[in-house]
Amino acid sequence: MRYLLLICDDPSAEPYDPDGDNIEEWVSSLEDSGAYVVGDRLRPVVEARTVRVRGGEAAVTEAPFSAGPVSLAGFDVIEAADRDAAIEIAARHPMARFGAVEVRELWPFEG
Repeated sequence: MRYLLLICDDPSAEPYDPDGDNIEEWVSSLEDSGAYVVGDRLRPVVEARTVRVRGGEAAVTEAPFSAGPVSLAGFDVIEAADRDAAIEIAARHPMARFGAVEVRELWPFEG
């Protein structure tokens, strides 16, 4: 099964320490096991735009969809046997310490 890991900034997390940021090691271990699909950082939240169509008109807001102290900083897509395995992988991500990682199973369209 594929899981989306939403990588979030979280001001309540421990302070960022570049020496503890082992993202290259984390990605490499997943690539070696065949569990890594894709991932990337996102540009800063101040550059976010939210698009909504109402009454046939597109409205663009110069802000993220959700405003608050936690913001989306990146994503990873992984392969895992089940949710528990995905959670174990997410717990090893450095941003689990320096932010937060939300784990969501992908739900493919049928047909």
